[in-house]
Amino acid sequence: MPQEAPARIARELASHGYTADREAITLLARADDTATALLVAVEATPDDALKLTADDVRAALDEGGPTARRDPISEGDDGASPDDPETTTSSASSGAVSDGSDAGEQAQEASQPEPVPDAADDDPSPVETEDGSGGVGQSGRNEHPSSSAAEPATAAESGGEPPVETEGSSEASTRERNTDQSLRDLDIGNDMTGRSTGTGEYDDFVATFRDRYERLSKTLKGRVNHRNASALEASPGGGEAEMVGMVSDIRSTASGHWLIELEDTTGVFPCMILKDRDIAGLVDELLYDEVVAVEGTLSDDGSIMFVDDLYFPDVPRTHEPSTADRHVEAALISDVHVGSQEFMADAWERFAAWLHTDEAANIEYLLIAGDMVEGVGVYPDQDEELDIVDIFDQYEQFSERLKSVPGDIEIVMIPGNHDAVRLAEPQPGFDEELRSIMTAHDAQIASNPAVVTLEGVSVLMYHGVSLDEVIAEMPDAKASYDDPHLAMFQLLKKRHVAPQFGGHTRLAPEQQDYLVMDEVPDIFHTGHVHKLGWGQYRNVLAVNSGCWQAQTDFQKSVNIDPDAGFAPVVDLGSLDMTVHKFS
Repeated sequence: MPQEAPARIARELASHGYTADREAITLLARADDTATALLVAVEATPDDALKLTADDVRAALDEGGPTARRDPISEGDDGASPDDPETTTSSASSGAVSDGSDAGEQAQEASQPEPVPDAADDDPSPVETEDGSGGVGQSGRNEHPSSSAAEPATAAESGGEPPVETEGSSEASTRERNTDQSLRDLDIGNDMTGRSTGTGEYDDFVATFRDRYERLSKTLKGRVNHRNASALEASPGGGEAEMVGMVSDIRSTASGHWLIELEDTTGVFPCMILKDRDIAGLVDELLYDEVVAVEGTLSDDGSIMFVDDLYFPDVPRTHEPSTADRHVEAALISDVHVGSQEFMADAWERFAAWLHTDEAANIEYLLIAGDMVEGVGVYPDQDEELDIVDIFDQYEQFSERLKSVPGDIEIVMIPGNHDAVRLAEPQPGFDEELRSIMTAHDAQIASNPAVVTLEGVSVLMYHGVSLDEVIAEMPDAKASYDDPHLAMFQLLKKRHVAPQFGGHTRLAPEQQDYLVMDEVPDIFHTGHVHKLGWGQYRNVLAVNSGCWQAQTDFQKSVNIDPDAGFAPVVDLGSLDMTVHKFS
């Protein structure tokens, strides 16, 4: 009998109020009569148990009895999965794409609530993408990987699938999912949930900016001999000068030069960047309210500094990322948008079914960077594009979707701008009412942004609303929707996820600026813009993970062509990344 789709078994167990580890689902799938085996296992499980284990299944089935099936891997049963075809291709960015997974038939079956349509209508196998240019692979890390822009995004823009080139086939992996919880180590930092101090008063804003300045200036004062604004104003003029300040104004002069006003805790001082200087190109990268350092020469009257060099807090060139001590992987996704008419349920179920397969056996963490649901009233006439009009029902359905994911995967979620939390950043994690709805897998919920450390590898999770602002303010070569990781590089340079106050990004004043990157992350994970892109910036892997929502009418009106149904997977032991396509 063909093997039952693990995701279907997981959903059936969920309907009885159980989750299950991967080995338990595998045993049930290999039974000659899966339905009977499932019923026997559920009935034999103690009433107070919430999770079905492999031992529970073995005990219930009395392994070797009439409902048990021989292990097709160790005993050569003809029910073993067929060899997987593996295909590769090179895209515009030299990425290799391979279409190969033993989840193929299972994923298609799991994604269909009704009988499966003709396979020719929809190939459910995930497309696996690896950066062949050295941008993210172990073969080489590129500090300037703009040439390694996400190749699936390029293909999506042209309206077609990423090109696939067949390399051959290989046997499916037989590795079982590791369920030894003692090997896992997950810690969440920078979580401001329940710690908000802002009241909206003037003093709150002063506290936020002062905290930002003091923390980022520590990084910059090691590079320049800082003199504050008051000391510079009192200077007789002439001679060298250096300062660390927050950008309070940027304007061009009639002659085409740039006047930058920098503010510190003592006052404001004007700095001139001449148009013929090499650093003039850096003016395009400046945002209001970010902290930078400058060095140059004071005018004879001491009223202005002529800037020779400009520095961002930046990632040190010597940065070496941390890695896990074992082969363990994390899947990075975002922007699920359950509740939208364009939510890609079939692609999600393919993804969930694939997570049950041997190919995904090393994925032990799933990080979701915001926008679990579509929300209500987020943009004009959104109600016309909703499949579920009640916000609580949307979260109920999202929780149901999580039940298709293997029960032994650790899930971490942060909110986004479509979620039912405050819009101003930092955004606290979901309140108790929503947490009580999203109970599947006992997912860990943190604020936006948050730093999630997985077995020594730090992942900065940020939903990414400020990417809109960075892209709007900078030239396409430095930040664009087609290459969202370039905008992420800019935030890494600034060591702040949303520096500009008063623009598109709503910012909430707190005693502490939770948006500062005190420590350099090993991985920077964002979403929001619905585009897939990744690259290395000074050994930091920046990943924007696309979405699970097809193009809406609103997106058409603002010319957004989403990259949907992708799941980037990072090997925490090497920081190599692959991207799997399920749409």
